[in-house]
Amino acid sequence: MASDGEQNARLLSEEESGFWEPSEKVQRRKSSGWWKIILYPVAVGLIFLAGIAGGYHWQDVDVNKRCLEHVSQKAPLMRDMDVTYHVEQFNGEFLTENIYRQNASQEVDDAWEALGVDYRPLRVPPEAAEEAGITHDQVKINDEYGGGYIANLEGLHHLHCLNLLRKSLYYNYDYYHAKGEGAFVNEDYIVRKHVSHCLDILRQQLMCTVDVGVLGQIWVWPDDPKPFVDFNTRHKCRNFDAIRQWAHDHQLPADPPPGFIQERPEEGDTIYPDIP
Repeated sequence: MASDGEQNARLLSEEESGFWEPSEKVQRRKSSGWWKIILYPVAVGLIFLAGIAGGYHWQDVDVNKRCLEHVSQKAPLMRDMDVTYHVEQFNGEFLTENIYRQNASQEVDDAWEALGVDYRPLRVPPEAAEEAGITHDQVKINDEYGGGYIANLEGLHHLHCLNLLRKSLYYNYDYYHAKGEGAFVNEDYIVRKHVSHCLDILRQQLMCTVDVGVLGQIWVWPDDPKPFVDFNTRHKCRNFDAIRQWAHDHQLPADPPPGFIQERPEEGDTIYPDIP
C-alpha cells in the first residue's frame, strides 16, 4: 500500500500532466483559440462597415412615408405626394368660438367648404387599385378616358361627415333644412340615416386612431381658483393643406363627358340587393 507521500506525489504528477502536457487535444484548442482571436476583430469590423452602409441607405429612405404606410391603408396618395409631419398646438378654447364653431351662415359654410368637404371624387389607376383596397368589380372609368376607378379621399369624407353633424345640430338644423341643399334635399328620414352614418364613421375612425395624449388641468378664476381641463394640447400632425391641395388637383371633371363612367356593371361584377 502506497504511503501518503507517494499518493500525493502521484496526484501532483497527474495534475501537472493534465494541465501542462501539450497533448494533441490541447494543441487543437490553442489553434482554435488563435482563429477566434483573428476572426473576432474581422467580424466586428464587418459589422461596423455594414452599419455605416445601412446608415447611408436609411438616409435615402423617406421615413415619413414609412410611418404613413405603417399607420394607414395603402393608397396612391402615398406615392404621389410628400406627406410630412409637424407639431401643432390645438385650439381647445371652450368659450371663444372660431369660425368653424359659429352659428350657421354663409361665412361659416365657406370656411368649411375651403377644407375640401365637398371635393369631387378622384381617379385611382388600375395598377394601384388592389393596393388601395379597391376590388375589380367596383365602378370604373371607361378606358377611353384613362380607365381606373372613381374614389373619394377618406380623410375629406370624415370632414364632410363632421360638417353634416354641424349642420344637424339643433341650433343649425332649421337653417339648412330651409335651404334644402346637399344632404337636405332628401326627406327627413334619409337625412337622419345620413347623419347617423356619419356619426358612426367618425366613431370608428376615432377608435382606430385613438389618441394616447393626455389632458392636464389649469387654474382659472383668480378670485376663487378652480381647476379646468387644458384642451390646448400639442399634437404631431400631417401636412393637411398639402394633402387637401393634392385632392383638389386630382378631382375628376365637374362636367364629365358622356360615357366617362361605365353605365352598367360588367359581367361577373357583384351587384348588391340594396344600399348597405
